[in-house]
Amino acid sequence: MKRVLPVLAALLLVSPALAQERPPPERQSLVDLAYAIGESHALRQVCNGDGDQYWRERMAELINTEAADADFEARLKQAFNSGFAARVPQFPSCGPDSRKAELAVARKGEAIAKGLAASVRTVQRMGPDDPALKGQDNPDAAPAE
Repeated sequence: MKRVLPVLAALLLVSPALAQERPPPERQSLVDLAYAIGESHALRQVCNGDGDQYWRERMAELINTEAADADFEARLKQAFNSGFAARVPQFPSCGPDSRKAELAVARKGEAIAKGLAASVRTVQRMGPDDPALKGQDNPDAAPAE
């Protein structure tokens, strides 16, 4: 599960400006990720108690980073809550089975997060101080020799 954290962290660093421009497949992947985070939250609480809010906090970060419109934010929250509700009755107590389920969900979440991270587009810095623009229609740039 600790392998999922760096991938999720990288996903959360994606610019909110890109979030609203996501195509439908990426939006669906985010919904799937929210569901997996909800499952992870339920399974983690089985062993750590109701006070453990680790995955709920990560979900809040995801929603904040995505800066989604109200409808999409509602979809993300519903997916998280559905994932949570699906797992709560399956494991009333902590044990090897709940730990296996937690690992399986972590792997699923990791795969989704990696797919999303791979789809992130790089935004090139384009300003007067950008080295790539030196000498190209930039009146402040030194003349090319």
